[in-house]
Amino acid sequence: MSYLEDYYNGYDEEGRLLSRHGQVEYLTTMKYIRERLAETPDPKIIEVGAGTGRYSVTLAKEGVNVTAVELIQHNLEILKSKLDGSEPITAIQGNALDLSAFPDSSFDITLLLGPMYHLYTREEKLQALSEAVRVTKPGGYILVAYCMNEPTVVQFVFGQNHLREVTELNMLTKDWHCISEPKDLFELVRTEDIASLDAELPVERVKLVATDGATNYMRQYIDSTDDETFEKWLDFHFTICERQDLIGASHHTLDILRKK
Repeated sequence: MSYLEDYYNGYDEEGRLLSRHGQVEYLTTMKYIRERLAETPDPKIIEVGAGTGRYSVTLAKEGVNVTAVELIQHNLEILKSKLDGSEPITAIQGNALDLSAFPDSSFDITLLLGPMYHLYTREEKLQALSEAVRVTKPGGYILVAYCMNEPTVVQFVFGQNHLREVTELNMLTKDWHCISEPKDLFELVRTEDIASLDAELPVERVKLVATDGATNYMRQYIDSTDDETFEKWLDFHFTICERQDLIGASHHTLDILRKK
């Protein structure tokens, strides 16, 4: 856990999601959360890996019953600092791999918007997903975020000239899949990796969405746009974010599952 603690103790995750390019990911994720909320009367939500509360606190301030679980104490303290005590939220420290504090079928919607970024083995990924599914009611939804492989190859390996470095460190397979360890902080997947995990669970996919699409390839431009242009970009992004031929090129994706 020390790698993660060191990273998040010094990283402004809140600022990332508040930037123009970060807002695309945030607004897209919220759009699909709200779609699930609209289908669910008096919903109970758990966010596992709640970070600094960008999603949990926003939902709680809107009156949604939220349980926020966060591994990193620094993030949890920031989350709690945003609350005035009137919100219907419980915020606790916990691990995505062990949600034994919660009974089976406790929540209508489970959000797993960060943990899959930092789990490096198939066993850990399935454990986190299985726990998320277990605490979700039958017919409820599980929304899972992933970091995608190809954008990192394009932007980091080639765009930032790290090809020699990652090759010498054996961080790429022959078919250009990035190999990550905890010290590398982020685990990267392809759409077929996500589908393979889903196949092990009692779920059906509702949608797989590109939450930022082409945005991060154009980060400097997006951050410098005026309001009108940014709204047009959002309209374009929302129009294409469900196109499956483009999903793997997005830096972040959102897998929306329904528990059988």
